[in-house]
Amino acid sequence: NWSHFTNYHPHDKGVKDMDGQVAKERIDFLRETLEKLSEEYYELDTPSVSDAEYDRYMQELISLEEQFPEYQTDDSPSVRVGGKALDSFQKVAHQTAMLSLGNAFDEGDIRDFDRKVRADTEEVTYVCELKIDGLAISLRYEDGKLLVGATRGDGEVGEDITNNLKTIHTIPLRLKEPISFEVRGEAYMPKASFEALNAERAAKEEMLFANPRNAAAGSLRQLDPKVAASRNLSYFVYGLTGTTLTSHSEALDYLEELGFMTNPNRRVCRNIEEVLAYIEEWQGKRGELPYEIDGIVVKVDSFSLQEKLGSTAKSPRWAIAYKFPAEEVTTKLIDIELSVGRTGVITPTAILEPVRVAGTVVKRASLHNEDLIRKQGIMLGDTIVLKKAGDIIPQVVSVLTKHRTGEEKEFHMPTTCIECGSHLVRLEEEVALRCVNPSCPAQIREELIHFASRNAMNIEGLGERVIAQLFAEKLISTVVDLYDLKLDQLLHLERFGEKSATNLIQAIEKSKQNSLEKVLFGLGIRHIGAKAARTLAQHFGTMEALEQATEEELTNIDEIGSKMADSVVKFFAQEEVQTLIASLKNHGLHMEYKGPQVVKESESVFFGKTIVLTGKLTQLTRSEAKKEIEARGGKVTGSVSKSTDIVIAGEAAGSKLTKAEELGITVWNEEQLVVELGE
Repeated sequence: NWSHFTNYHPHDKGVKDMDGQVAKERIDFLRETLEKLSEEYYELDTPSVSDAEYDRYMQELISLEEQFPEYQTDDSPSVRVGGKALDSFQKVAHQTAMLSLGNAFDEGDIRDFDRKVRADTEEVTYVCELKIDGLAISLRYEDGKLLVGATRGDGEVGEDITNNLKTIHTIPLRLKEPISFEVRGEAYMPKASFEALNAERAAKEEMLFANPRNAAAGSLRQLDPKVAASRNLSYFVYGLTGTTLTSHSEALDYLEELGFMTNPNRRVCRNIEEVLAYIEEWQGKRGELPYEIDGIVVKVDSFSLQEKLGSTAKSPRWAIAYKFPAEEVTTKLIDIELSVGRTGVITPTAILEPVRVAGTVVKRASLHNEDLIRKQGIMLGDTIVLKKAGDIIPQVVSVLTKHRTGEEKEFHMPTTCIECGSHLVRLEEEVALRCVNPSCPAQIREELIHFASRNAMNIEGLGERVIAQLFAEKLISTVVDLYDLKLDQLLHLERFGEKSATNLIQAIEKSKQNSLEKVLFGLGIRHIGAKAARTLAQHFGTMEALEQATEEELTNIDEIGSKMADSVVKFFAQEEVQTLIASLKNHGLHMEYKGPQVVKESESVFFGKTIVLTGKLTQLTRSEAKKEIEARGGKVTGSVSKSTDIVIAGEAAGSKLTKAEELGITVWNEEQLVVELGE
C-alpha cells in the first residue's frame, strides 16, 4: 500500500528526508508501474491511466533518483525523457554487417527472385512484412540489458545513438530473459507525431520537415536526447543475429515474447502467389496505416535455406524489397544546368518549377546525358512528368508535348568544358561527354570532396563548402595539399574561428591513421567502390603490394572482375599516381590494412566452428575479435547451446560461462584467443 506517497510534491521536505530503503522500494515500484503503463499505451493501445497520471509517476521517479543517485540504473524508465547531451557521436562496429536489400519493382522481379530461391529446392515458405519508411537501427543486448544502439552507417560501422534510442518507448531497455544478441529493426516517426511536430515548427516559423523519415533521422541525430524524447518516435524489430531458432517467423514470435514490438501485419506465405496477393493488398491499404511504408519486404522463412542461399557483397540472396510504384506529377522545366564530375563527365540537370512528389519538394532532376535528352525530346520550357525512382531520386519520365506553346527551345550540349574551356570528348562505348583535362578545376574540386568524404578518408568538417573555399583561396589544389594546411592559414578565412580551424587540422591529422581501404577508395580508382577497396586492401595488405599486382593476380580474387583489374593496373602504372602516393607516404599517411586478414581456411582452428564471446575483453574489442574469427571461417553467435564449439570468456564472464561449463563446452580465456589469432 503506497497511498501515503501518492500526493507528495518532489520538493517537499518529506521526500528529502525519506529513508533510503523506503526510497528504493518506492523506486522499484514506480519502475515496475511505469513499464506496465508504457506497455499498455505503446504496445497494447489500452492505457489504464491518464497522461497526467503517467507523467506524475515519471516525475516522482526522476525526483527520487536525483535524491538517491545510488539507485539510478541505465535501464530505468526515467531515461525515456532524455539524459545529458553529448559532444559528438562515437563510431560502433556491428557484430554482423547490416546489408541493404535488393529491389523489385514489378511482378516479374518478384517471380524472378522466387525462381532463384527455388533453384535447389521446391519447398519454400516466405515471410512478408511491411517496409517501414524509417531508419535501420541495430540494438545490442548483453544479459538482457540494452548495451548499445547504432545507425546502419556504411553497413560495417554506424554511429552510437544509444541515449537517443532509449527515449523510444517501444525499444525495451531490459528483456524478459537475460539473453545476449543483436537485433535489427526500423526506427520511424508515426504520421500523427510528424504532423504535430511540423505544426509546432510552423508556429515557431521554423523550417518544416519534408517527410516523416527525414524527421526521424533528424531526431535521432540530435546530440541532446531530450530533443529525441520530445519527437515521439517508435520502433519495429524485424530480425536478430546469432540464434539457434529455425525460422524467421519463429524468431519474430520469440522477439515479441522478449518484449519487442514487431509489426502485426506480417504474413507467412506458402508460395509466390500468396506473396503477390499480399503485395497487392497492402499497396491499396498503405494509406490507412498510422505510419509511412514504401514497399514490402519478402524473406525466405527457413534460416537453413537463408544460410545456403548466402549473400552478395551488398545484399542477401534470401530477401528482396518490393518498392511501390513511384508517384508521378507534372511540372515545368525552366532550364538545364551543367556540372563537371570527378571523372570529367558533363552531367545535365533539369531546373524545375518546385513540385511536391513522394513527400518532398523537388526543384532539380538529373538528365544524365545528352542521349537521354534527345531520346525523350526534352526542350527548355517543356511540361514534363516527374517521379522519384525508388521514392528517392527525382527522374523525368516523359514530356507532355500537347502542352507546348511554340516558345520552347532546343537544348544543345557544349563542345568545350564549362569550367576550363578544354575540348569535350566522347570515349568509345560511352554516352557521356567528358573533359579529359587533368588540370580542370571542377574535377580537382570533386576529387578533393571525394577524398574527404565519409566512405573515403572521413575528414570531419571538410565538406563541399569548405573545400570550395580552400580551393578558391588557392590553399589546396591536390589531396596532398590538405596535409600541408596550417592553423594560421585557416584563421584568416571567413567563417573560421580558432575552434573550427583547430578541429579541422586535427581531423586531417587523424585521417593519416586510416586503414588502407579508406585511402584506396579516396584515390578514386575507376570501377573501385568502397567494398572493392576493402577486398583489395584485405588481400594485399599494403599499398606497395597492390601497386605491384598483375591483372591475373587481381582477377583471381573473388569479387574483382576483369574491368576492375584492368583499371587498377592502369591506375598504378601512371607516373603521376606513383608520385602522389609517394608524397602521401612522406606526409605520414598509413598505407597498410588494419582490419582482419584473410587466412586459408585449412590453416584456421576456427574454420567451421561456432564461437561465443562473453565477458569483457581487454586486448581486443568484441567486434574486432568477431571479425578476426569470421575472417578465419568461424561463426560467432550470441548464445550458448549444444552446437557451440568454443566459448571465449573475458573478465567477469557470467551466465554464458556457467552454461558452457554445464554443457562441457571448450572454454578459452582471452590470452588463448590472441595466441590462436596470431596477434
